[in-house]
Amino acid sequence: MKKFGRLLTAMVTPFTEKGQVDYAQARKLAKALLASGSDGLVVAGTTGESPTLTNTEKLRLFVEIKSVVDDNVTIVAGTGNYNTQESIDLTREAEKTGVDACLLTVPYYNKPNQEGLYEHFKAIAGATKLPCIVYNVPSRTITNLSAETAINLSKIDNIVGIKEASADLAQIARIIDGVHKDFLVYSGNDADTFPILGLGGYGVIGVITHLVGKQYKHMMDDFFAGRVAESAKLHRHFIPLINIMFMIGSPMPIKYALNYLGFRVGKPRLPLVVPDEKVRAAIEQTLKNYNIDLPVK
Repeated sequence: MKKFGRLLTAMVTPFTEKGQVDYAQARKLAKALLASGSDGLVVAGTTGESPTLTNTEKLRLFVEIKSVVDDNVTIVAGTGNYNTQESIDLTREAEKTGVDACLLTVPYYNKPNQEGLYEHFKAIAGATKLPCIVYNVPSRTITNLSAETAINLSKIDNIVGIKEASADLAQIARIIDGVHKDFLVYSGNDADTFPILGLGGYGVIGVITHLVGKQYKHMMDDFFAGRVAESAKLHRHFIPLINIMFMIGSPMPIKYALNYLGFRVGKPRLPLVVPDEKVRAAIEQTLKNYNIDLPVK
């Protein structure tokens, strides 16, 4: 398995004014993110509005993004949903595009138990040679992937990591204690990255890294170099930006911020909408307090 980057950005999906996927702008955004701190990208994840992308659009996005990145860049394809067979089918097709791994979210809406979760991820992993990263985000899925289930999944050869967005540091600590040393525990919440690194986590799959990727990477580099106080100070600096980017459901704020800054990514697809005037004003005011790493021209 190739070495995965510590800082992956969950990339938004750009749309045209008519609401179609803007593949040219997606290629441009991918290159801009990699030039501004990201080690790799998650494509067609939650931030990429995966629920409203067709499988045809997702597969083309994987191809388009892979075509403009170097071999050392990690491209993770969002291929999981609440339907095990559909997830298997899309993962198999994604494998043909040359992506480096797949991201498999905890099934939402149908509320499986822990045995069902284990069998779901085992079935998908067994149908592909791709490394698989499980995504636990109970604020969106309702169902929480327990530490015990995550540890059991880590014993499957090609389940190589987890994106943990439960915000339950005790649970995340149990996972880190229970998995083998090569299992990658990514922070799935931008605000949790510093404490998760402190527990022994590996990295982050981030959203504000669209805007402050180099600075966020500096924060992580400081931590791993033993400059913990400097790292903590930087992380605290990011908290207001994180709060505003999740003031309402992501990716509505981050898409507005990118458009406001001059990097056109279009409106979200329904049922997501452009933030209202109050939220827009709060985003604009907050952005004034940060240096933006993303090249917008």
